[in-house]
Amino acid sequence: MSTLEARHAAGPGGAEGARRRRVLAPGLTIAGLATATLALHLRDPHRNGSWGFCPLYALTGIYCPGCGGLRAVNDLTDGHVRAALSSNVVVVALIPVAVVALLVWTTDRWRGVERRLPEKVLKPVQWTGLTLWLVFTVVRNLPFGGWFAP
Repeated sequence: MSTLEARHAAGPGGAEGARRRRVLAPGLTIAGLATATLALHLRDPHRNGSWGFCPLYALTGIYCPGCGGLRAVNDLTDGHVRAALSSNVVVVALIPVAVVALLVWTTDRWRGVERRLPEKVLKPVQWTGLTLWLVFTVVRNLPFGGWFAP
């Protein structure tokens, strides 16, 4: 196939246009997360009601696994790691994982690589994550797990 045929096969804009389309989703995701992080830095979620309320907590008094997540991100943007860990340790622990996942996704899309985790790896990771999520939710609502409560 000639270079001209390859450009035509890649669609409008050639290979560069195809690459641009491939990285659009990760790029928009990163831009959205950056915007949300900036908003959390500028509008302090520590003020009661500034970002609404958790419906589960409002109805039952039970902290959901996400309770304190907005405060944790705000604390991190201010450089207060200990306060962020106190707000929601799971959110703080998952941020580096999310950053790495976004970098891998963006790099793979840039290179035109499609990566799939094998089912034998994916299922145990999913079940382990779900189990840890449930344990965290229960522990943070028990008297001895008060440090995990936001």
